[in-house]
Order: sequence, then structure tokens, then C-alpha cells
Amino acid sequence: MEKINTLKYYGWSFGDRYDGWRIRKADPIFSVAPFILPTRVDSEVFFQVKIPIDIIESFIKKHKVEMPDLSIMHVVIASLVRLISQRPYLNRFIVWNKIFTRNHLSFSLVIKRAMTMIAEETVIKPYYLPTDCLKDIVEKTNKEVLSNQQVGHENSSDFISKMMGYLPDFLLRTVIFLIKQLDRIGLMPKFLFNASPFHTSIFLTNIGSIGIDSIYHHLYEFGTCSIFGAMGKKSRKNVIENDGTIKAVKSIQLKFVLDERICDGFYYASSMRLIEKILNKPEQLLLPPEKVVVDDGVGKKRIDI
Repeated sequence: MEKINTLKYYGWSFGDRYDGWRIRKADPIFSVAPFILPTRVDSEVFFQVKIPIDIIESFIKKHKVEMPDLSIMHVVIASLVRLISQRPYLNRFIVWNKIFTRNHLSFSLVIKRAMTMIAEETVIKPYYLPTDCLKDIVEKTNKEVLSNQQVGHENSSDFISKMMGYLPDFLLRTVIFLIKQLDRIGLMPKFLFNASPFHTSIFLTNIGSIGIDSIYHHLYEFGTCSIFGAMGKKSRKNVIENDGTIKAVKSIQLKFVLDERICDGFYYASSMRLIEKILNKPEQLLLPPEKVVVDDGVGKKRIDI
């Protein structure tokens, strides 16, 4: 596996995990919330963003020469990476009633190994940096897709799932219990972390590729994922302009299920508005962000940016 891009801070403190740092400077209500709402199912909130895609499609046509594989999905991923670079609280997670911020930025993406109804699916987990521009996103994502899209190929996630499937029920139940307990205290083996699609910044699925509109997908109790996003199919709607003319507008819906314990509602709402602004001006994704906002709850100084 390719070396994971990690974010670096000065020092390590007791209570940190190998995949994240403990949040030590947080509003008291957020320190208490994980005890009142101990599970992600208790804490799910829902957001929907409707994105006109005429601008995005024109943008893609304009840049097809330098990025031949560029798609709407790449633009959406890049916009979410840019969003987290400006809203670092979105990269937080809750484990055992404690709040952490990740030392990496990764997406879990479901892909089909062939575009048929019966084709097998797998999950890839590319790693990004908050300074990545659109071209970086396309290259890193496509590298993972190409290496996992061959029929019959098994990545580490497929292999571990297959091996666990051979275990008898009582033994599988014990193994899963032990893995969960080790994860709670940050001691789950790293090879399981690397293989797990549930230990990620965002789980994102493009169900529009099979002609379905976006859905609200639940968060998983196992792992650390605090955001699940679904991108739906393209739709067309006639709208009346100010001058009375009728115009056909194409759009897609992005639906998100989020863990409300990692930040407040205003932070989420402003983040959803920000991603709309980014997607309405995708040219800004061609360059790295002018500034990366650091999570101020860690109490350490970032040295990688």
C-alpha cells in the first residue's frame, strides 16, 4: 500500500491515537455530548445540497485536455477536500465518548469492477492532503480505481472480509468484539485500519451512476466515519427566469448524514453553504487553497503546511 499522507503536529500526548489527536480545547457541551449521545445513530443529522451542474459540465469540457479522466465525481471529491481544508472540524470523529481530529484525510469510495448489474463491488480508500488541487485529486483517485477495478482482483479489504467469512459464527462474533474493543482504545492493528473503509473522513457513494437519485445513508457504529455522502443522478427542471423566459436547468443532489457531536449546527450549515459556493466556481479547485485552517482544538502547531 502507498504510504499514507498524514498531517504532522509537534509532539505526541497521552490519549492520542495513531489515526488522530485528542481534542483538548472544546466547548464543554461537546465534551459532554458523546456521553449523552453515545452512538452515531443517536447523533445523525441530515443535510441536502442541490447543485446546478451546467457550470461544472462546461468546466469539465474546458479542462479535458490536461485531465482526460475528469468527471463530476472528481469535482465533488475535490470540493469536499477543499471544504475540509477550510472547515477542519468536519475531519473529527468520536470514539469511546472522546473527540479526536484525524491526522489524515481519506475518502471511502464504492466502485464497481464492471458496469453491469451483477458486477462485484469493492471499496477504495484514497488519501489526500488539504493542499491538494483538482489535478492531485484526479491522479490519486484514478490510481486507486485502476489498481482495484480488475475483475478478480482482491484488495486488503476484500481479503480480510473473505477470511472472516470463513469463520464459524461464534468465532466471528468473538473476533469482531475484540477488534471493536481494541479500536476503542486505539490499539486496533494498523493492517485492519488500512483495510477498513469505515475508518475514513468521508464515505462517499455515487449512486447517480446507476440512475438513482441521492439517498440518506446511515452512519456506521464501527469505525470513525462521521460523514456519509451520496451523489444522485442528473435531473432536469424548467425554471422561470426574471424576464419571464423558461430555462431548463440540470442539477444533482448531494445528501449528507453527519455526526452532530463533532461540531454545532451553525458550523455544519455554513459548511454546506461553502460547498455550494465552491461547486458554483470550480475554477478555484485548479489551485491549492490560499490558506489551510488548522483545527484549534488540538493544542499543537501544524508543521506540514
